[in-house]
Amino acid sequence: MAEERVQKILSRAGFGSRRACEVLIADGRVKVNGELISLGAKADVEKDEITVDGQPIPKPSGKKIYIALHKPRGVLSDDVKGTERKTVFDLVPLPEHLFVVGRLDYDSEGLILLTNDGELANRLTHPRYGHEKEYRVLLFTKPDEEQLEIWRRGVVLPDGSRTAPAQVTVEGEAGKGVWLRVIMREGKKRQIREIGKTIGLPVNRILRVRIGNLKLGNLKPGEWRYLNPAEVRELTGTIQQRREIPQKEGSPKYKFTREKKQTQSKSSSGKPF
Repeated sequence: MAEERVQKILSRAGFGSRRACEVLIADGRVKVNGELISLGAKADVEKDEITVDGQPIPKPSGKKIYIALHKPRGVLSDDVKGTERKTVFDLVPLPEHLFVVGRLDYDSEGLILLTNDGELANRLTHPRYGHEKEYRVLLFTKPDEEQLEIWRRGVVLPDGSRTAPAQVTVEGEAGKGVWLRVIMREGKKRQIREIGKTIGLPVNRILRVRIGNLKLGNLKPGEWRYLNPAEVRELTGTIQQRREIPQKEGSPKYKFTREKKQTQSKSSSGKPF
């Protein structure tokens, strides 16, 4: 295999965007064959040993793996060392190194994607690409319309961050509580539970039923299956077509981009943009 820039290799292996991988290299956390490298360095992923923080990155597999798993409650989404608690990798005991797409907290359940396709994992996970995740949420109590509207508009959490707008609809009553259907384009840690706690709607149960176009379907807790070819084509096709969410005029990023173009135009022609 031909040599490639190391940041591209790391990104494809699931270590984040290329910019994030450049930061890993600049911070002195990446070595090739035992030697620290600098930005611009190249390597052959099949011949060279590339390590991040002393740990070798996974070698590329000849076959891409895509698995849909119904994570049960009481199972960790990560492979945590030094714990006796069960993880998703205990449920899917394959020898390949797999990335987890769509982590769920210990007490939540539902659809998780496992894959050795690092580039796809990064694009599905990074919030800037805005892929939808759909949940069924059981509340202990019945919400009023004001609480639902606050959730839909976005909630300021105790840490000062504000959640993005979400689609929130009532599906039906369940004893003293109700089932909600929640569709979001972000996924901060324990976000649904923190939103509920903040607006006075304690959450009883969270079940994720969809990631992008991939649906949980009839999988029972603990069950998993390989995606069929049509699902893989649809998933990878969506990733290729969907770019970073365009920014509206007036947003900080839009202003920065426009001002940058103006500056470049002035420096090259002496005339304003």
